[in-house]
Amino acid sequence: MIEKIRIATRKSELALWQANHVAGLLRDRYPGLTVELLPMVTKGDIILDQPLAEIGGKGLFLKELERALIKGNADIAVHSMKDVPVEQVPGLTVDVMLERANPFDALLSRDGVRLAALEAGSRVGTSSLRRQCQLRATRPDLAVMDLRGNVNTRIRKLQEGEYAAIILACAGLERLGMDSLITETLEPPNWLPAATQGTIGIQCRDDDRAVIDLIEPLKDRDAVIRTRAERAVATALHGSCQVPLAVYADLHEGQIRISSLVGMPDGSDIIRADLSGEVAEVDRLSAEVADELLGQGAARIIASLG
Repeated sequence: MIEKIRIATRKSELALWQANHVAGLLRDRYPGLTVELLPMVTKGDIILDQPLAEIGGKGLFLKELERALIKGNADIAVHSMKDVPVEQVPGLTVDVMLERANPFDALLSRDGVRLAALEAGSRVGTSSLRRQCQLRATRPDLAVMDLRGNVNTRIRKLQEGEYAAIILACAGLERLGMDSLITETLEPPNWLPAATQGTIGIQCRDDDRAVIDLIEPLKDRDAVIRTRAERAVATALHGSCQVPLAVYADLHEGQIRISSLVGMPDGSDIIRADLSGEVAEVDRLSAEVADELLGQGAARIIASLG
């Protein structure tokens, strides 16, 4: 029996909440276990004056944590799954996902105005090309601006008047007790979230059987299936921060519905696909959604952004 486990985490308030959440679950299940957090600053936390798509993507939030795992300085790392690239690092695995939180996007506006009612020319902040694409397609008359920084920084910029509205993930706001700030939840079918948004994943060395056995009971079956579907579509489409790609899988009574879109950052061209079927057919359905998008011209969009 493992007596101590070390958790690598980013230092942001949200990342620490997630790591402490996992630590709490482990302590509850294993009362004698010592759990230690190892907060780290990543390159993605340091470079805040450039869009993620231009500096290497969301994987920049993981590298230091993954290096600690590979070197044996940490036993597990806790990640927001939407930050985890579809290509896994050799020697590491992310196989355990916790129960998924609210997967959708939230609009926060300074005056409590919903997206449809924002004045033309209003400045709306988001760093995500996926959100920018859908925002420009929905409201081409708005001024869409890049927005980086942690949740508190982004909210402060909204409150100080730099933006009329900003878009953040519902899950992060709810975890930090800030959901009262949400003006409007942006939901399917009109607005799709990032693949695996709202899901916490636990990463470890793929040969560390003792740790794998320790964290296995934390795995949520539905979250694993939805992650599998959404990441399969993203993988087939070579999804990255450079491509506005949204994927959402919904489970209900043994059925799964997979919705996805690929678009141009300016919102001028958006391709959609949507399929439903038995959960047992998740791999086939995911492949068919990706094929449908590619058949409609997604490859052309992806190539143009490469």
